[in-house]
Amino acid sequence: MIGPFTYAPPTAPLDVIHADGALLLVNKPAGLLSVPGKAVEHADCLESRVREVYPQALLVHRLDMDTSGIMVFAMNRKAQRHLGLQFERRHVAKTYVADVWGQVGPDKGEVDLPLITDWPNRPLQMVCHERGRPALTRWRVVARQEGWTRLHLFPHTGRSHQLRVHMREIGHPILGDRFYATGDALNVRDRLALHAEMLEMYHPDDGRRMRFVCPQPW
Repeated sequence: MIGPFTYAPPTAPLDVIHADGALLLVNKPAGLLSVPGKAVEHADCLESRVREVYPQALLVHRLDMDTSGIMVFAMNRKAQRHLGLQFERRHVAKTYVADVWGQVGPDKGEVDLPLITDWPNRPLQMVCHERGRPALTRWRVVARQEGWTRLHLFPHTGRSHQLRVHMREIGHPILGDRFYATGDALNVRDRLALHAEMLEMYHPDDGRRMRFVCPQPW
């Protein structure tokens, strides 16, 4: 059961990583919605903050509210279509950094488990081999510490809560995950230890392969 939630987004100024005539990349802080929620009190979001500075910016993808890191916006409709197709066709390379509970034994591996919305408990997601959509996450150990492990996560698909559920399913929930971690794994951090660290894509104007990095903040 998910406990009561009060939306209190951080108030730090917009952190722009890159801006040109087609692309805008910003660092979304943890605790800020990517897009407005249904409730009036959930109107503050990265999309609205971006448009205060760049009125022409258009949404391309989203990050979970609890996740920090790189988000890309398009600066015109042509770029939005181009970027949307790159995400759809999996031409965008994404790397996340996550601190997970426990000692992960192997140095690398993958999780191939189909996911579906857990409707009675939404927005939670769950594994469902009968009706779930394919979901694949590859991972690699970055460092091992006492009680936890730092991983690089490479999602091949982009399902909702994919990284969070996949890590929980292999017995290593992400630290501070209020949805899928319990006990010490939940309480050891004051935020979800998941950060979108790297995004690589083709520039919509000239096709150059571009790589953007935003170091994890903890």
